[in-house]
Amino acid sequence: MGRLFGTDGVRGVANSELTPELAYKIGRAGAYVLASEATHKPRILVGKDTRISGGLLEAALVAGICSVGADAVIAGVIPTPAIAYLVKHENFDAGVMISASHNPFEHNGIKYFSNLGYKLSDATEERIENIILDNSEEIKNPTHEKIGEVFYDNSLCDKYIEFAQRTVSTRFDGLKIAIDCANGSSSVTAEKTLKALGAEVIVLNNEPNGININDDCGSTHIEKLCEFVKNNQVDLGLAFDGDADRVLAVDECGELVDGDKIMSVCAMEMRKKGSLKKDTVVATVMSNLGLFVMGEKNGLNIEKTKVGDRYVLEKMLDEGYSLGGEQSGHIIFLEHNTTGDGLVTGLQLTAIVKETGKKLSELAQIMQVYPQVLINAKVKSENKDKYLEDEEIRLEIEKIEKQFMGDGRVLIRPSGTEPLVRVMIEGKDQSLITEKAKCLADLIVKKLG
Repeated sequence: MGRLFGTDGVRGVANSELTPELAYKIGRAGAYVLASEATHKPRILVGKDTRISGGLLEAALVAGICSVGADAVIAGVIPTPAIAYLVKHENFDAGVMISASHNPFEHNGIKYFSNLGYKLSDATEERIENIILDNSEEIKNPTHEKIGEVFYDNSLCDKYIEFAQRTVSTRFDGLKIAIDCANGSSSVTAEKTLKALGAEVIVLNNEPNGININDDCGSTHIEKLCEFVKNNQVDLGLAFDGDADRVLAVDECGELVDGDKIMSVCAMEMRKKGSLKKDTVVATVMSNLGLFVMGEKNGLNIEKTKVGDRYVLEKMLDEGYSLGGEQSGHIIFLEHNTTGDGLVTGLQLTAIVKETGKKLSELAQIMQVYPQVLINAKVKSENKDKYLEDEEIRLEIEKIEKQFMGDGRVLIRPSGTEPLVRVMIEGKDQSLITEKAKCLADLIVKKLG
């Protein structure tokens, strides 16, 4: 991670860490870098979620964009994946989204997309950072007719909705679907899209007031949707996060269908239709062991990357794969969009339910979720990355994995922000993996704490 940019743009508490002054500089430097090679007056698309700070940061960001001679086209409240799609298909020079995704309302963030709809490379983010923090490049202020202008386009959200509808080839007549919009960006897209496809839609948490985004609702608090679906004879539920780049599902019994299970169901259907390139799904090391077991049983290749959707996308682009994502529901269907798209994912899953005539609970049985235990081992900060250098720790990990004989695994990860080593163990026996995780964490504390 850089000095400003984290794994998903610049984040912080609005008006404290992420100030209007910083937003102005991000707008200015980002527009300069991303539109510097344009032979025409650059156009940059700007969207936001429903946070109370969205307007404040939008005004500052747009001022920065216009100050370097680029036009800003404001789309208003819109999902993050809509920005990614529209930048590419409406010929913008760049796009920028103001959102802190699944975080609480007091946080906000700014993330850029290139003219091809992809999040920025580390090198491009570093260049923008260097301009903001070190004045590494001189940016001149254009005057007269070369100053950027501000435009508003309320039609862009509808264009995204029309695109999303085209990603499925079946209607949803006869299906009763409950959706939790997290009082966020999906409030302007999900209900409209599903109803246009013929579904009966019951909508929860779609009355944003600036401070209720992700507040005990959406994909990070899915328990209430599970209860609602269970008690109201609904065929399935879909829960989005604040900026609608993630979705989790709930089957007709009120049981969670997470990102790993969604990928399993979609992968099997895509392979049947010949659209799962190289019979491969890209997941992260934090996906449940059950996903990898499912792949092995069904002849699917499951590739692993570091945690983070940017690494999933990199692997997909490098190797030519079509499906990848995370347990959190951030899933990329590369034939449709260049980033995780909650609405598109929800539509693909719903289409499979409709086309197969099967209940979601039956489809989701393709993957068994293995019990998982996560324990944090507190260590000295300088020792976080030394767990594999210790012979006793390394041998203990090997011993545990050998005992599981393929029906369990050990995953050790140092925390990126705290003096912790995270010990995760998965396996079929909950009591056994709990015991092993505690013993291993105690050993790590003893040796590295």
